[in-house]
Amino acid sequence: MSGLRMSLCSTVIVAAGLSFSASAQAQGQEEPQTLFTNVHIFDGVNEQRIENASVLVEGNLIKSVSTDAIDAPNATVIDGEGRTLTPGFIELHAHLMLMGPTLPAMEANTTWEDFAIHGARMAEMYLMQGFTTVRDAGGANGGLRRAIDSGQIEGPRYYPSGAFIGTRGGHADFANFTAPPGSETNMGRLNMAQEVSGVDDVYKFARNNFRMGATQLKFMQSGGVVSAFDPWQLLAGSPEEIRAAVQVANEYGSYVMAHSYRKEAILSALDAGVMSIEHGFSFDCEIAEVMNEKGAYITTNLTAFDPGLLDIPAVANVPASLAKAKSASATFAGYIDNMKECPVKRGFQTDCVGSVEACNIQIAYEKHLNNDFFGPYTSMVTLTSTGGEVVALSGDFMNPYTAGKLGVIEEGAYADILLIDGNPLEDFSVVGTGDQWFGADPRPESPDTIRLIMKDGVIYKNTLD
Repeated sequence: MSGLRMSLCSTVIVAAGLSFSASAQAQGQEEPQTLFTNVHIFDGVNEQRIENASVLVEGNLIKSVSTDAIDAPNATVIDGEGRTLTPGFIELHAHLMLMGPTLPAMEANTTWEDFAIHGARMAEMYLMQGFTTVRDAGGANGGLRRAIDSGQIEGPRYYPSGAFIGTRGGHADFANFTAPPGSETNMGRLNMAQEVSGVDDVYKFARNNFRMGATQLKFMQSGGVVSAFDPWQLLAGSPEEIRAAVQVANEYGSYVMAHSYRKEAILSALDAGVMSIEHGFSFDCEIAEVMNEKGAYITTNLTAFDPGLLDIPAVANVPASLAKAKSASATFAGYIDNMKECPVKRGFQTDCVGSVEACNIQIAYEKHLNNDFFGPYTSMVTLTSTGGEVVALSGDFMNPYTAGKLGVIEEGAYADILLIDGNPLEDFSVVGTGDQWFGADPRPESPDTIRLIMKDGVIYKNTLD
């Protein structure tokens, strides 16, 4: 199955595969096996590939990884012909439901059908770009995951955060300009964004997010650049409110991710027990010391450091946003050097809000910037094992995928696997990069160099001869 376009046939095949696996387990039958031979393995962790190896998949898990021949007479054999076998990629900060073009447009003119159709198309796009796991950083509840996991639509493993939680006038305030405090909003009705005022509101909406299928919580602590009401320097939410979100997450065995720009915001979030800092543009070595002490993670959209950022229409054409962007760029200038000097565990994030086609381009450019700033090995770890560690923070209760590890190639891990032409540790472009953002030509539905995509033991793309 090519997987390049979702079809009724492919959906039925995927669903049937899931049903067969469950039925086989129930009846004690042997599960189907796939044997990858003649591959060089990047396992998600080590800088050196495992050369001339084989990987046996049984059902939806990796059964064996070996440089010796694996005896599996009933397996479907796939000869990798010297290609690189890697874990499926993991996106840690996406917004699959937010199609743009502006926040006011989504608030005033968008229905649940519009959001749902966009989310389904984004899910398929991400999978075909090699992402077998996506953490949604706000705006999506549990419905899309149920549709993916049941085989109704094609997409990655999915970790939604439910509604953004934030304060009036903060980065989660999507209400129309003239909306009075406490008024009902489109984003609120759909549990995509919720305005909180005090600890009791945090308790209410945080618990409701888990009720609606969230796997972790997202607190909007800082402001933004292109948003309407909030300066990027904003310190939104009291320490008590952030601790309330952490308390609720702990009740569910999960964690909080925080949208944090300023150094004061980042340190405050870490002090409250936040485990995943989003953006974190003011990162420095003092922050690194605290993060390493607490075992926390960071994800940063590196497009924020793009030289052409000030020329983006949404920035250049809005005087307030342009002023914010100039101020932010000056403050955030040390991020890359600080991350190299005092590295912490950093996950891949794109943070695209827009059309499927535009996000496809932005994902490829974000891959390119990771390599440009940090090199291929660090970028591959960022795309794989670090992401697997982060999504596992959702714990035993809220994590929907607990049978194996994600982001690694090892015995017992989930069979989320890519076969890639060439060696991404030497030529990172083979993972599907793009060296242009705005003004770039449309991207292919799937990179030609990613020859096979397997998720949960099911092959969604195979262009091997």
